[in-house]
Amino acid sequence: MIAQTQILNERGIRPTPVRMLVLRALQEADCAVSLMALEAELETVDRSSIFRTLNLFLEHHLVHQVEDGSGQTKFALCEEHCRCGETHEHSLSDFHVHFFCEKCQRTLCLHAVPIPEVILPPGFSLSSANFVLKGICADCQS
Repeated sequence: MIAQTQILNERGIRPTPVRMLVLRALQEADCAVSLMALEAELETVDRSSIFRTLNLFLEHHLVHQVEDGSGQTKFALCEEHCRCGETHEHSLSDFHVHFFCEKCQRTLCLHAVPIPEVILPPGFSLSSANFVLKGICADCQS
């Protein structure tokens, strides 16, 4: 695993103790996590610091956010090669499908499942995409 300071430096983010803690929590998560979940895990860090850190990570394309219908925005680390949202000319190739498990309430990144290509009408430009499937995850099926 690449060192946290290297990950932050590669995205143009100055490493600080709080940023390192938030990054570590995101790396250890097995699914997308909400601000509330990060706040509960990082008891020594206040909510506003976590929120500012997540917004900085979003601005530098280190994380992406997912609106999964649960009422809480969730955040997940982008893959190393991902450049989603860095330019307005990008396609859906860096975006992927998310899966919300209705049983365990986890939101999983399905990196191997690309968002279907959508042909927009003339004059429209794409800046983001959110594709969420809902059902029961493999862990909850067994």
